[in-house]
Amino acid sequence: GTRMVVRFFGGFDFEAKDASDRMPARVGYTKGVPMGGDLSKAPAGKTPTFLVAALKDPIGANLDRIQVVKGWIDAKGEVQEKVYDVAWSGGRKPDAKSGKVPAVGSSVNVAEATWTNTIGAPELIAVWKDPDFDPKLRAVYYARVIEIPTPRWTAYDQKRFGIKMADTVPMTVQERAYTSPIWYTP
Repeated sequence: GTRMVVRFFGGFDFEAKDASDRMPARVGYTKGVPMGGDLSKAPAGKTPTFLVAALKDPIGANLDRIQVVKGWIDAKGEVQEKVYDVAWSGGRKPDAKSGKVPAVGSSVNVAEATWTNTIGAPELIAVWKDPDFDPKLRAVYYARVIEIPTPRWTAYDQKRFGIKMADTVPMTVQERAYTSPIWYTP
């Protein structure tokens, strides 16, 4: 499988300029907790901020986007989850209504079971602030990094064995990496 490198830190003092530092781990450990850590009671008027950095597998596909997935139990006791696009490749813009970034596209040649790294980015890094933070509610955050589309094993088998897969068989995949979570405890 893919071997992306992902770093994820949470705190209350990350700033946009921290994403420009070439040593994100140094900044992350200085200003926050690493993935697997716990943020305790938010200081008055502060919102959690997260520093997330991803580097593509040296022999793998470029990166499409980084997302932060937030889970929480609302005031009514209902489990909630929301996915935020926080960094992405190319000049794409988030949809004005949904906030979602459009698909990266595809460079996959299914017939040949090949792809090119002509789309995507070799690395992505961002600082993200939770726009829906409620300091009274427990929450959990984790990062998900998604690669550009590549041929799925079914495309390789189709090419190798000279067969035609059914139209319902997926021929591409977008590999992913997930971080350990960071918990917020009021």
